[in-house]
Amino acid sequence: MAVYYNDTDPAACAWLRELIATGLLPDGEVDERSILDVEPAELRGFTQCHFFAGIGGWPYALRLAGVPESLPVWTGSPPCQPFSQAGQRKGQDDDRHLAPAFLRLVAACRPELVFGEQVASAAVLGPVGGTARTPAEDPAGWAWFDALAADLEAASYAVAAADLPAAGIGAPHIRQRLFFGAVALETGGLGDSFGAGSQGRIGMQGGSDQRAARSAGLAGRLADGNGGLARDGGVQRGRQHRCEPQDGEAGGLVDGADPAGANATDGVWRDPDWLLCRDDRWRPVEPGTFPLADGLPGRMGLLRGYGNAIVPSLAAEFVTAFLESLR
Repeated sequence: MAVYYNDTDPAACAWLRELIATGLLPDGEVDERSILDVEPAELRGFTQCHFFAGIGGWPYALRLAGVPESLPVWTGSPPCQPFSQAGQRKGQDDDRHLAPAFLRLVAACRPELVFGEQVASAAVLGPVGGTARTPAEDPAGWAWFDALAADLEAASYAVAAADLPAAGIGAPHIRQRLFFGAVALETGGLGDSFGAGSQGRIGMQGGSDQRAARSAGLAGRLADGNGGLARDGGVQRGRQHRCEPQDGEAGGLVDGADPAGANATDGVWRDPDWLLCRDDRWRPVEPGTFPLADGLPGRMGLLRGYGNAIVPSLAAEFVTAFLESLR
């Protein structure tokens, strides 16, 4: 049940090692090489692999979803900069477009389950409103998810995706992201275990009663902006994010001079501090959030770690729904 973590950011890798050492993430090996340098043979013996691991948002999300460490799962959220409206929008011509490298390893090693996410931009989701885009209108000129799904299907995977906001689980910001999941379609693979009920290989920890309870409460938690997972005891921490907002806004904006009327949550975002910004809008931040300042470079590493991560509690909801759909 060995776990493999891969990321090229030394600060994030050091962070991962600390989280592993304290037991907050599964024990495993942290590899700081580029994914371009990783060969399939090197991944033999690892039950779970997390590429673009950052500070461990995906393995933490799997824990929140009750996924056992014995289940062969890979995760990967390739860099979003090539497809973010806030970036240069070079698309597949960007050196940071690393989804093909991830899919190369998936096709060679054939993990039974694959999860990931990407910024929900037009370059990722494709044409909007029935109007086809042209290269002149969008330098990317293609749909990231269409290419991803086609490659996974060519490797005999069934693929599903959902465009989800962090606000759907009570966060004070939108953070719209496309989550995707894939399951291997082959004899003897995970597909043969779907009908095994509580004894199946994809059984959530805690048995069928817990799975039924999670399934029954899923829609309610997603629709309840004042609840979220924390009310169920499922989330202790979860302020991990990934990539800059597409429009440059922080999300969760409140107009006016006083944020007192803003909706509160009972989750991990239940007690934010509110900062009045230069555009006369109030924005929620974590209590005690530190400001950027000259001479304190360590803070940049922390902010980069938070900014490049996923929202684990939202990812956990997607994983739960995906696995329940396979039963």
